[in-house]
Amino acid sequence: MSNGSTLEGRVAVVTGAARGVGELLARKLSVRGVKVALVGLEPDELKRVSERLYGESQYWHADVTDHEVMTRVAAEVKERFGRVDIVVANAGVATGGPFVDSDPDSWRRVIEVNLVGSAVTGRAFLPALIESRGYLLQIASLAAITPAPMMTAYCASKSGVEAYAHCLRAEVGHRGVGVGVGYLSWTDTDMVRGADTEEAMRELRERLPWPAGKTYPLGPAVDRLVAGIERRSSHVYGQWWLRGMQGVRGYLPGLIGTFAPREVRRMEPRLRGVAKGLVGAGGAADERTRGSGPRSRNSSGSPSVTDRNAWDVRACLSGRGPIPSPTNGSESTWA
Repeated sequence: MSNGSTLEGRVAVVTGAARGVGELLARKLSVRGVKVALVGLEPDELKRVSERLYGESQYWHADVTDHEVMTRVAAEVKERFGRVDIVVANAGVATGGPFVDSDPDSWRRVIEVNLVGSAVTGRAFLPALIESRGYLLQIASLAAITPAPMMTAYCASKSGVEAYAHCLRAEVGHRGVGVGVGYLSWTDTDMVRGADTEEAMRELRERLPWPAGKTYPLGPAVDRLVAGIERRSSHVYGQWWLRGMQGVRGYLPGLIGTFAPREVRRMEPRLRGVAKGLVGAGGAADERTRGSGPRSRNSSGSPSVTDRNAWDVRACLSGRGPIPSPTNGSESTWA
């Protein structure tokens, strides 16, 4: 049973739903009575997540950077659930290390997934959101607020999606669509744990000024995202202190440009040894997928779509599983 959430009966799409923020967000929305469409690159993990959700769900194996595939996914989600009320553009990858030594393909892929993939997701689902007067939450990052050495691709991509989402809010607000930006600092996910396997990168992060240098638990951050979705917030902060960063963000590039070179100079020999690929389990899945030809396989009995690259979209109805802990309620502005 649901906990009486005003989100009950809504339909939400979550990209990057196989693990981390996307997985837990899907679980917490499901326990509030939301029907969830999961989208991502790892069909086995998506199936696992779908089968553990409390309510109705289905999953699609698709790359968010492919416009044709995502357009067809949007049509299938609409056909399956009858409507789309919420879209969370969460899919993301990261790479780290000195720009001069970076792998060009991995660097470009971060931009493609985090920025282009978010725009492709928005373009595909906006017609349904306009019809439902729904809400799109774009997941950004502290990296959108402040630049950081060794994170050129990630900071560029997250700054880009923040600007894109702010522009989109101004374009579609008169049509009843809400657009929010979600900000997260270092949060305990596979991506952050993957980056931390590089000792030099972990040390550099831990030397950041408080409170930016620590890793925060996933649960409370996702609770804040859920509350923001329920309020249709323009800005959602996964950690309490990120709101205060907005007031000083104009000073941060100068401060970092003044003080960071000393740390980088001290650690430069070690930083040149940082691995150049995408980090974490999600990054590894992305690299496997891009290197394996067709990027999805059709499951028996599921609807499928095929594009110019002979893709299939894999979908499967969920079963019922353990109910995650409910989040704290908040006043909603949903109609």
